[in-house]
Amino acid sequence: MIERSNLYGRLVTWPKTEPLPVDCSVMPTFIGKRCQRCGQDNRAALPGNHWYCLACLKLGRVSTRDVLLFLPEPNDFPPVAPMTWRGQLTSRQATVSQDLVQSYQDHRDHLVWAVTGAGKTEMLFPVIDWALHHRGRVAILSPRVDVVLELAPRLQAAFSTPIQVLHGQERIPYHYRQLVLATTHQALRFRQAFDLIVVDEVDAFPFRGDEALAYAVSQAKKKEGMVVYLTATPTPDLLKRVKHGQLRQSYLPQRFHGGALPLIQVVRVGDWRKRCPRRLAEAVKHWQDTKTPFLIFVPEIKDLVLVEKYLQDFPTLKGATVYSQDPDRALKVVKLRRGDYQYLITTTILERGVTVPGLEVAILGADEGTFSTAALVQIAGRVGRSKDRQDGLVLALVQEQTLPLRRAQQQIAALNQKAQGH
Repeated sequence: MIERSNLYGRLVTWPKTEPLPVDCSVMPTFIGKRCQRCGQDNRAALPGNHWYCLACLKLGRVSTRDVLLFLPEPNDFPPVAPMTWRGQLTSRQATVSQDLVQSYQDHRDHLVWAVTGAGKTEMLFPVIDWALHHRGRVAILSPRVDVVLELAPRLQAAFSTPIQVLHGQERIPYHYRQLVLATTHQALRFRQAFDLIVVDEVDAFPFRGDEALAYAVSQAKKKEGMVVYLTATPTPDLLKRVKHGQLRQSYLPQRFHGGALPLIQVVRVGDWRKRCPRRLAEAVKHWQDTKTPFLIFVPEIKDLVLVEKYLQDFPTLKGATVYSQDPDRALKVVKLRRGDYQYLITTTILERGVTVPGLEVAILGADEGTFSTAALVQIAGRVGRSKDRQDGLVLALVQEQTLPLRRAQQQIAALNQKAQGH
C-alpha cells in the first residue's frame, strides 16, 4: 500500500489491472504516441498492440498497459528551524544570493554564471532557506551521482529539515520531503511539485542536449515556480534566453577566496600510450615527495590500466582507477577526500563535483576529442579551491595544440582578467 503523502507531486507508474491504492488523480501514460512521463516519442512494441517508452526506460518501464498516478502537491510541511549554516558570504556572493531571493519572489527563472570555485552552493543557501520558511518545496538536481553524494552532507549540515536523496544507486525508500537532492533523471518522477528547482552544472552531460530532461524539469516545476540554472560554462541557448529576457542572470567571475583560476600548462610529449612521458613522471615524483593529492585524467577507459602501470614505479603511492560504471566509484572518491588515497586515475567523470584541498591534476591526451573546452575548464577548476591553497598545477600533456585547448586557456585568462576588474 502506497502512503498517500508519497504521491504528492509524484508520478507513479501503476498497472491498469491493479486496483488504485488511494483516491488519487490518474493520467494516461501516452497521449497519442507521446510519453507523458518524459514527453518523448521513442517507443518499442509489446504484444497485444501495446508499446512502451524507450526514452525513459532507465527509470523503469512505462507502457500503454499502465497509468500514471499522482496527487497535487499540497506543501504540507511543518515549520522549519532556522538555517544552521553560519558561514560568511563575500559581498559579491551576497549580491548573487539577494538576486536569487528576488527572482524567487518574482517567480522568474535565473541563470547563475560563476567560475568554478566561486562558492555556488553557499550562494544558494539564502534562497533555499527563504523557500523552506515560506513552505516552498525545493529540489536540487545535478547531472552526476558524484556531485549528489558530495552535496548531501553539506546540505544536511546547513539545514535542519530532512533531505530526500534520489539517484539510481540509492536504496533507501522514498519519503515525502520538503527538500529533495537528486540526479536530473529523477525529475521525471515528479509533476508540478517544486516551488524552487536548482539545476547544477546545467551544461554537463547528460542534461545538456537531452530533451527528456529539459521536459522533466519544466514538468516538475510548479506553474508559479522558479528554476535556477548553475554553470561555469553557459550554453549558447542559455545566453540567448538571457538576451531575450526569458532568464535573469547573475555573473561572478571570481573564486570565493579571491584567487585566480589556475592556468593550464601545456607540454608537448611523444606517444604517451607507448611510454610514460618524462614530464608526467617528474610531476608524480613531486606529488609523492610533497604528499600532494592528484588526479590524472585520461581520454578513454582502456587508458586507465596503462597509466596505472606507469605509477607502479612509485610504490609508496596509494590510489585507484575510476570510470562512470565503476561500482566502487563513490567509495574511491571518499577515500581520496579523507586521504586514504593520494591519487585517482580517471576519465572525465570526475571533471566536476570533486573538491579536495591542495589537489593538482594532469591531463594525458588533452588534445583528444574527449576533452572539450568546457571539460578542460572544469578540470582546471578542481585545482586551487582551498582558501589555504589557492593555486596549483594543471598539466596538459599533448602531442599537438588543439582549438578546444587553446580556447580553454583563453577562457580561463579572460575570467581571471574579469575577476580582477570586477
